[in-house]
Amino acid sequence: MTDHARRVYDSILGLRCDAENPTPLVRLNRVSPFKHTEIYAKLEWYNPFGAVKDRVASNLLEDGEARHTVGPHQKLVEPTSGNTGMALAMMANARGYSLTTPLSSEIPLEKRTMLRFFGADVIELQDSLCPAPGAPEGAIARAMELGERPDFHMLNQYVNEANPDAHYKTTGPEIWRQTEGKVTHFAAGLGTCGTITGTGRFLKDQRSDVQVLGIHPQDGHDIPGVRSLRQLKQTQLFRPDGYDHLAEVNDETAYKLCLRLNREESITAGPSSAMALAGVFELVPDEPGNLVVVIFPDNAFKYASSFVKHLPGMVAPGAPKAAGASPLLDRMRENVRGNAELTVGVEEAHAQWQRDKPFVLDVRPTAQYDEAHVPGAYNIPLPELGEDNQAVNVLPRDLDAPILSICQRGNASLSGLLFLKSLGYRNVRSVDGGTLAWRDKGFATDSE
Repeated sequence: MTDHARRVYDSILGLRCDAENPTPLVRLNRVSPFKHTEIYAKLEWYNPFGAVKDRVASNLLEDGEARHTVGPHQKLVEPTSGNTGMALAMMANARGYSLTTPLSSEIPLEKRTMLRFFGADVIELQDSLCPAPGAPEGAIARAMELGERPDFHMLNQYVNEANPDAHYKTTGPEIWRQTEGKVTHFAAGLGTCGTITGTGRFLKDQRSDVQVLGIHPQDGHDIPGVRSLRQLKQTQLFRPDGYDHLAEVNDETAYKLCLRLNREESITAGPSSAMALAGVFELVPDEPGNLVVVIFPDNAFKYASSFVKHLPGMVAPGAPKAAGASPLLDRMRENVRGNAELTVGVEEAHAQWQRDKPFVLDVRPTAQYDEAHVPGAYNIPLPELGEDNQAVNVLPRDLDAPILSICQRGNASLSGLLFLKSLGYRNVRSVDGGTLAWRDKGFATDSE
């Protein structure tokens, strides 16, 4: 017996959301800089398995069952940044399916642990936080390889129209009904882009002047579940012609606003929620009549390890610090990030590599270097740079020689740049997006 009014259900699947049983809209009262514009957060962790991706997982399965591509005792495989995998794992449990989830080892430990706890077979790979479509050894490629086997089926949230359709059928109608058709702006962070594409399409079908806002992180970001603009260009469900505006938000802004949401609004939002809200602050004017709905995809509890990395005061006083942690070095890296004289985009770096044959210093762990690296790059893992060893002797003698410092995503390479600058090298640049961006572009790599 399903009775939403009394909150009584025959099974946990009865809690799935739709216009009759929506996730809550909560007005933001303290963190908003606006006097006139009203902002409402749509709290998607009120889905039964804790995230907006419950909607997608449910519709992917129902669509597969209707097409008879998913049947009894099905073995499913799906690459994931965590939330889709967790929802699929729990729905697979309810339906008698099994699930294998290739994913990045950089995904927060909390998510990887819970996927295993929920029963998924987790395959950890060196990949970006959101699986990279162009990475030949990445999570999507591994899932597609398994999906070709007769005993597996890949639902493929990255191209499957059942992803945006889930939001056209549920998220959009919920927002329209909850705001009584008064919504003027809809904002969402960009990952697979199912949320913004499906919800935005529904809202514009109701009233064409509703503004659809897409918010994405910077290259080399550390916000799980979302994609930079460079990564989005390889995502089939990214359809910017249907969006009115895009905004980029950096890690520092997102994590600081996330802290404020939790402490000032008492809303347990995760970092991608704060990223989307920060984009709203940038894009929406403060005018009477504006009513903004922002998707808050999931809560903060899956991101404790991310908060420790990005926010001060998250570790008990006197607790041992992570090896190599240095507030001064962290501050120096942030000052370098985005400096046009010290950092370089991956396309420009590739052109320089072809034209000038610079010395390329790869500061990643050896295992990552062996998997794939820029041809000719020399590997000195970051912890070894400061050691008195023969490896540093391979550096050019000419202090004006062109050097590129590169890592996995463009973070550790900033430390490599600072080290080289300390040795007196004057023509050093750190590659934004790192080796993952290089591979995403299809540029040549070698492996050991």
